[in-house]
Amino acid sequence: MKVQVLASVMNQSFDTIVSKMRLDSDAVIINQCDRLGMEEKEYNGHILRFFSFPDRGIGRSRNEAILRADGDICLFSDEDIVYEPGYAEAIIREFEQNPDADMILFNITIEKERRTYHISERKRVHWYNCGRYGAVSFAVKRESLLTSGVTFSLLFGGGARYSNGEDSLFLKEFMDKGYRVYTAPVTIGHEEAGDSTWFEGYHEKFFHDRGVLYRFLYGRWKSVMALRFLLAHRDKLCRDVSVKQAYGWMKDGMKESRNICA
Repeated sequence: MKVQVLASVMNQSFDTIVSKMRLDSDAVIINQCDRLGMEEKEYNGHILRFFSFPDRGIGRSRNEAILRADGDICLFSDEDIVYEPGYAEAIIREFEQNPDADMILFNITIEKERRTYHISERKRVHWYNCGRYGAVSFAVKRESLLTSGVTFSLLFGGGARYSNGEDSLFLKEFMDKGYRVYTAPVTIGHEEAGDSTWFEGYHEKFFHDRGVLYRFLYGRWKSVMALRFLLAHRDKLCRDVSVKQAYGWMKDGMKESRNICA
């Protein structure tokens, strides 16, 4: 069983990103830049392929990586992820212990202010709690991924119309098609602190875009889940605006989403 990192990066060089991320497995790296190109190198016994494209958008970049993947397990990643020694072996071990899993979610240590989840037990993921996990926690069997036909939305995420949520939509669609997703309380890396490509604060656009996302994620339960989200995180989300105002902006996003397709 072989783990292959599928990384989306911007304006990076091959050697720099491999060293920075501490890659110790096969990898497909999609570099969003201003040129076209492809490099392949062997590093510590692993095959690393580096593709440069002038196209922009996190969804497009991840989809390009999926098209070029050939590993048994695909691990999605970004340029600010630094892996722990033995991460590939730890991932393989979890799949061997849970052969029913099509995808397993792992811990990536993130600074407290931006953290949306922490896995403390092994359990199955369901539609009502799939919105908290980022794509960098996803390790998925390539065969299941290709059979599902699921790809990342080009409407959500960095470089897209709506600021984030492509990972949640990907996860929900994958589960909606009958594939099994589990969590594992195993930390495989950490995120280096830095400026987010999409997050600019809890303002009108943040809540509006979240409202659009919730319509696609939760359907008829969108309003209930939006209110639950705001009340559960009001101390962080509503320091500068009221819960009522934030909820109103989310409702505006839900109304707009009636006219679009994810």
